[in-house]
Amino acid sequence: MSDTTSFSVNGRDVQVHSDHPHLLSALREELGVTSPKDGCSPSGQCGACTVLLDGKAIQSCLVSMEKAAGKAVTTLEGFAEDERDNLAKAFSVTGALQCGFCTPGILVRTKSLFDQKGAAGMSSQVAVGRLGAHLCRCTGYTKILDAIDLLAAGEIPEPETPQKIGDNGAKYEAFDLALGDRGYIDDLQPEGMLHGALHLADHARADIIRIDTSAAEAAAGVVAVFTGADVPGELRVGIIHTDWPVFIPEGGRTSYYGDVLAIVVAETKAQARAAAELIVVDYDVLPPFADAKTALASDEDAVWGLDGNVLSVSKYQRGDVDEALASSAHTIHEVFKTQRVEHAFLEPESTLAVPEGDGKLMVYSGGQGVWDDRNQIASLLNVDPSTVTVELVSNGGAFGGKEDMANQGQTALAAHLLQRPVKCTLSREESFRIHAKRHPIEIEVWAGCDADGKLTALRSRMIGDSGPYASVGMKVLERAAGHMTGPYVVGSVDVEAIAVRTNNPVCGAFRGFGANQAQFAMEGVIDRLADAAGLDGWEMRDRNVINPGVVWGPGQIMDDGCRGAKECLDAVKPAFDQARAEGKAVGLGLALKNSGLGNGFLEISRAVVRFEEDGTVEVRHCWTEMGQGVHTVALQVAAEELRIDADRIKVIVDTSRELGAGQTTGSRGTLMAAGGVADACRVANENDQKPGVDYYGEYRVDWTNALEDEVENPILHSAFGYACQLVIADKETGAIEKVVAAHDVGRAVNPMLAEGQIEGAVHMGLGYALTEEFPTDENARPTNWTLRSLGILRAKDMPEVETILVEVPQPRAPYGVKGVGEIGLVPTAGAVAGAFFEVDGKRRTQVPFNIHQPLEVAK
Repeated sequence: MSDTTSFSVNGRDVQVHSDHPHLLSALREELGVTSPKDGCSPSGQCGACTVLLDGKAIQSCLVSMEKAAGKAVTTLEGFAEDERDNLAKAFSVTGALQCGFCTPGILVRTKSLFDQKGAAGMSSQVAVGRLGAHLCRCTGYTKILDAIDLLAAGEIPEPETPQKIGDNGAKYEAFDLALGDRGYIDDLQPEGMLHGALHLADHARADIIRIDTSAAEAAAGVVAVFTGADVPGELRVGIIHTDWPVFIPEGGRTSYYGDVLAIVVAETKAQARAAAELIVVDYDVLPPFADAKTALASDEDAVWGLDGNVLSVSKYQRGDVDEALASSAHTIHEVFKTQRVEHAFLEPESTLAVPEGDGKLMVYSGGQGVWDDRNQIASLLNVDPSTVTVELVSNGGAFGGKEDMANQGQTALAAHLLQRPVKCTLSREESFRIHAKRHPIEIEVWAGCDADGKLTALRSRMIGDSGPYASVGMKVLERAAGHMTGPYVVGSVDVEAIAVRTNNPVCGAFRGFGANQAQFAMEGVIDRLADAAGLDGWEMRDRNVINPGVVWGPGQIMDDGCRGAKECLDAVKPAFDQARAEGKAVGLGLALKNSGLGNGFLEISRAVVRFEEDGTVEVRHCWTEMGQGVHTVALQVAAEELRIDADRIKVIVDTSRELGAGQTTGSRGTLMAAGGVADACRVANENDQKPGVDYYGEYRVDWTNALEDEVENPILHSAFGYACQLVIADKETGAIEKVVAAHDVGRAVNPMLAEGQIEGAVHMGLGYALTEEFPTDENARPTNWTLRSLGILRAKDMPEVETILVEVPQPRAPYGVKGVGEIGLVPTAGAVAGAFFEVDGKRRTQVPFNIHQPLEVAK
């Protein structure tokens, strides 16, 4: 094979090196064409890298250099300007993109379909079956199909910038995101940049006898290899507990398959990756703890350097549960099991670290807590935190999975020691191995109700497999415990949740954060007790739903905002009655999910508003944009409060000032950002909006209590979102035909974007209920290594989703907002279980159903 390969890109003849593993690599690494994104190369399972090859859409990571030779390659950059404009407008005005990472590939596929079918032959019905190569983790596909219908209709309105709270309108940066013009970290290529590649553990639990890097150091293009021996500061990092080693050194012990042993730095990505495979490690392999109950019962430590296998115990009790159960007319006892789940955000983790002289380091991170990244990197390097700036680059999805550092520490170390820019981007398999997952939790429940169906008592015991390192695992189990009773009034409660350390993958934050595991069980309890009391699912929920002034779960007295639970339940009643009348199988899920950290944390959101001489207005805040739309929230709040044209506003995540407020997590971005920006605008208005002045604002939540506080009626959370979902299925086949999702968001800052959040969450909730799982074997090794193996639903698998926005204001929250990011998937699994029961008469206890408890229907 020749040393070079020739083809054309967007009408221009090019020659590239032939040693690229695929066309995508040549486009991105050598030619600097970055609209095709790398989400899974070389598997071709996400569609983000789709290009036109001689006019036909294909994933470029599947095209060998030999196959590319002589061909005409067209990327979004090469589309005619009117085509680019129409595609971007259609996806912007319909809200068809969130993080935007998958969107350029989908736009290329869309053009290909229109080229084949013509506008007259195109529709969402045609497209849905042809989007199978494309994965979108954010939108649920609903608005993508709306955009395609709009393109087929031919009259595409201009996207409008939302001007105030409550306006629909295109999200901030929608145009650039759609076209792939707004870069992600892996799109950045500063002068003189080196590439890093990690060497990960071969065993989940093994002593490291020796790490031989000599062959890697001698490999072509390699500049350096670093291990734990090169760390000048603290070896361990962590958000809450500093227990997660950045490297496992010689003399240390691995604790899961995602442990990092070394980073290789080379001139090219291919050279770094090839050299990383040359590292030889001598292990003394030990039996791993692959089962939470086994680890819980053992006196042997599962994790190197950490005492005991209990990460945390969260518990509370109200009333006399034994007496209440004994006097109940109906009781049930059931064990529910939930699974480990991979986030599968489309953009794998990437970090770029750039030395700036005078001992300063700039780190570009897509993490959910860039100030946490900064502090942990400074600890690792043994430098003052003021010398490290971590700049947020809006990421390609996260869902909680980018709260912990993935490769930020290793990349920063390499750049710091070499004094050269270093970028490290994980492969999809490395991403699977390293970052935290959703907790699998076993939930044993005893519950009762009186003859009228009123809940009397609940006892629950939970065991969650948290993997080796803390992450936020203790908080997930705390949240599961706190949300165990769902949005219901229960007289006597006794709950205990244990987070256990094992050698399975780390588990931490994931959309829902323990609430969905707990409420899958609670909705199962409600349905079983409804059967016993002779009530339908809607009536049972209506008799027990919380209302202002009642005592909930751990003892919190609910405020007026909880009226949203009842209003969501009422909102789905007409569809529930109609589906029943039509002979459909139906299932209900009613849920609540806190917004914010709560549990006694002091939460502070700061913002800066600055008027520039050129008429632009900078709005600087501290929250991670990961597709959920927090930039758009900041823009709409500022436009309303300052009474200016929103097109003048530039939104920035500012890490150069001390605005930091921890992780963008807990559905708190909208609530907290709105509060901080509104206060900054107030200060600007009171001081005549003078140019060149930084107007600081602040919003804080300082009135919550910790679960362990000795308070009779603790305020555990400052706000809750509420939702009721109705799943409608065919009674003969079990096919899900429709999901009606009523969600109380408090106040919809941008209703179109709020709908998109709900649709995407329903998609994720259906996958959680039906097909998604990330299992491990007896050696604690994951068994799913590709995106397709995860069981994520594709466009053709999605039923119709009808969204109903309910707006019951949250007291003490800016504009009454409650947040919507997580609540959207909390009720889904319970609703699916209820519908499936009406198909085959089987009560379900273990998700995902299609794997563990599939429907039994006549063939």
